[in-house]
Amino acid sequence: MSDQPLIPPSPSEDEYVRQVTSAEPLPLLPEADPYALFAEWFRAADKSEPNDPNAMALATADADGLPDLRMVLLKGFDAEGFVFYTNLESAKGRELAANPKAALLFHWKSLRRQVRVRGLVDSVTDAEADAYFATRARPSQLGAWASDQSRTLPDRFALEKRVAEVGLRFGLGKVSRPPHWSGFRIKPIAIEFWRDRPFRLHERLVFERDAPDAAWSTRRLYP
Repeated sequence: MSDQPLIPPSPSEDEYVRQVTSAEPLPLLPEADPYALFAEWFRAADKSEPNDPNAMALATADADGLPDLRMVLLKGFDAEGFVFYTNLESAKGRELAANPKAALLFHWKSLRRQVRVRGLVDSVTDAEADAYFATRARPSQLGAWASDQSRTLPDRFALEKRVAEVGLRFGLGKVSRPPHWSGFRIKPIAIEFWRDRPFRLHERLVFERDAPDAAWSTRRLYP
């Protein structure tokens, strides 16, 4: 049996300094628009992350208030909020329909940065969902029809059979968007930017507002 500990020890003083200062951090300054700062950080992540810089943890809650958490992919962001797409009959789809509030977390390990988002949730328009669905690879489009997401699957063959049946149904024609597949937009009321600094004296800058159409205020937080 290996004596190697499962949990790595805390870095030494020299390791702390080397880990954090070896990167080229962007300035963490108060901005009038948090989306501008997010876009700047996202561009940096797109260059440095080995895969899926748009991956984000999505937190929802079920009818009993028990949290759910999973990774999804960001498919758009602007001053209106952060957009992702899913099966509306999945666990997250049902939870968001019943309780349209959510939290997001972006963790860019290569940059030692994270962004936390909390807010209210709206559905995207049919036109938005149709436009995005049309950009998906055909196998992904067929999969959206075939998968009863979050529900019991008897075995792998049952899924593959369903995909084949859907493929035969559409033939070589255009695959339309399923009525149970669309997107959600998280409209933030809080966005926090976190940057790793030596000795856990991290930087935290939070943007807050009372409602999605209100003005932002900013403050710094103790790490």
